[in-house]
Amino acid sequence: MFSKLKVLPPDTFRLLQFINEALHEDVQEGDHTSNACIPADFSSTARLLVKDVGVLAGVDLAQMIFELVDPDVEFERLIKDGTDVDHGDIAFVVHCDSRALLKAERLVLNCMQRMSGIATLASRFAVEVEGLSTKILDTRKTTPLNRMIQKWAVRIGGCTNYRSGLYDRIMIKDNHIAACGGISMAIERVHHYLKKHDLDLEITVEVRNLIELHEVLEVGGIQRIMLDNFEPTLLAEAVSTIDGRFETEASGGIVLSNVRKMAETGVDFISTGALTHSAGSLDLSLKIDRQGAN
Repeated sequence: MFSKLKVLPPDTFRLLQFINEALHEDVQEGDHTSNACIPADFSSTARLLVKDVGVLAGVDLAQMIFELVDPDVEFERLIKDGTDVDHGDIAFVVHCDSRALLKAERLVLNCMQRMSGIATLASRFAVEVEGLSTKILDTRKTTPLNRMIQKWAVRIGGCTNYRSGLYDRIMIKDNHIAACGGISMAIERVHHYLKKHDLDLEITVEVRNLIELHEVLEVGGIQRIMLDNFEPTLLAEAVSTIDGRFETEASGGIVLSNVRKMAETGVDFISTGALTHSAGSLDLSLKIDRQGAN
């Protein structure tokens, strides 16, 4: 299975789980319409048609889905992930069991349309900071149980994944600070926790003003300072004050119209939930060639 894919995604097992669960959600005990209309020995050819302008994403995932529903599928990739596409382009041609094709159709389209929308927006963010050293990061603002797919699309679009979840990085934010009694206390407790549990996790601390920034600088013991909702002038001052002692990250209210101005302050990273929560969907359709049916 998946032998035809030249490069497998980083976590194939989780993708397999996702595909199987998504198919079960849609198909349950069977696709009664296809089973009623289409003889079991029929095969069909279909084309993935692009009906929009943007960046294509999800072709690799589509191939995985088709190979799962029909191991004998013939999948011809015409456009690879990350390519700019236009109305009328054909992304791939697939030939397989007709019932299997229709079983996979909606899952393929749902995934590719959303992934392509995210990749398109990520590409626009990447273009906005072209020529600067700042990296654009995504966030945890993803659709539940779809994070892996959506972060994959962010990478395809040319931006960078941040932490995958609560488990792979320490991020001390305003609510953590409020709940535990202050920035210094939060950092101290984090170090105690990491030592106690023998964990090696990088630490980000969020600050909302220059007063909090100076408190973090006095305490130290972290890798990155997240400057939340800083205006460009204040952000530039904060980056200058940090002066390379820690990584810098801007967050809060970052959109296409202001991302370059933020990046021009010299901040190392910009994180924006817009990459995933504000992305639309690219219009795609899967059309069966009637002449390709038995």
